Amino acid sequence: MTGLLEILGLGASAELLSLSGWGGNLLRGLANSLQIAFGAFGLGLVIGLFGAYGKLYGGKVTRDLLAIYTTVIRAVPELVLILILYYVGSDIINQISEAMGGGRVEINGVAAGIWVLGVVQGAYATEVLRGAIQAVPTGQIEAAKSYGMPAIMIMRRVTIPAMMSFAVPGLANLWLIATKDTALLAVVGFNELTLETRQAASSTRAYFTFFLAAGFLYLMVTLCSGAVFARIEKWARRGQPSLKEGSA
Repeated sequence: MTGLLEILGLGASAELLSLSGWGGNLLRGLANSLQIAFGAFGLGLVIGLFGAYGKLYGGKVTRDLLAIYTTVIRAVPELVLILILYYVGSDIINQISEAMGGGRVEINGVAAGIWVLGVVQGAYATEVLRGAIQAVPTGQIEAAKSYGMPAIMIMRRVTIPAMMSFAVPGLANLWLIATKDTALLAVVGFNELTLETRQAASSTRAYFTFFLAAGFLYLMVTLCSGAVFARIEKWARRGQPSLKEGSA
């Protein structure tokens, strides 16, 4: 009797998670989460690269402004930042639109999510990349300067390739944080994986089934990301002694 109930339970869970049912909604939510995570991670890298160079080589005002930016972003809880950036950003855009004679702007959820999480990611990426740049041997940069390379060429051909092996582990963590932070966007109504899961669970009352499925999807993203970043780190460390050899 118990075995029959277990089989029926698995059958009901499989039916709920079918692609033609709620399972399709969960996969669409996962696709939205990954789209936002990719965009936010890329935007964060751009902000972080300029932020790191600004902190290291900028003027006093630039360094102070960047210090305020990274300190505030890292000090305030991410959920609070998401609410502030989303609602304040939306309000500013609509005020500008109305001042120019236009109506209220309907902000795209994906674009808003990328903007909000990208600003948060940028503060952490600034510190990760700043540390990686400082880890590059100064002799390599001085040698490039002695050849007469301009600053942009030094950054593109010397600094960025040399710092990659130091930056990849930290950037891998930032990517995983970005994928999980998309769940916080459910509070402002984005149809990402967590919101789709909550809607499916509340409609069917199968909370355990759907949240377990969502956890499994997040785990698969983490495992696949770990494998990808391991290959990227191996590529970035090509020509360098392995960590195992260094510790032997």
